[in-house]
Amino acid sequence: MDDQFTAVLTPFLKFHDDGPLDPETDLRGLGLDSMQAIDLLFAIEDAYGISLPDEAMNDTTFATAGNLWKEVSAALTGQSGSGTPEPGAA
Repeated sequence: MDDQFTAVLTPFLKFHDDGPLDPETDLRGLGLDSMQAIDLLFAIEDAYGISLPDEAMNDTTFATAGNLWKEVSAALTGQSGSGTPEPGAA
């Protein structure tokens, strides 16, 4: 996960206490609901200039910060579901 991802994600987590986010961070537990997930999706797509695939839009993807980052990095590298962005891709 990179700083830009954390900066985009954090405002959608109403119960976040300003501590660090890690891949296991439970997004639902920090207040992300289904309506906010849609807004978060648009914010991520705008921030990174990507389009996340429809099949990635499910409860598993939005369960943890790491799962969501996995989809973002896959879109950045043009892969499906796994990968990390190349240096300078963000």
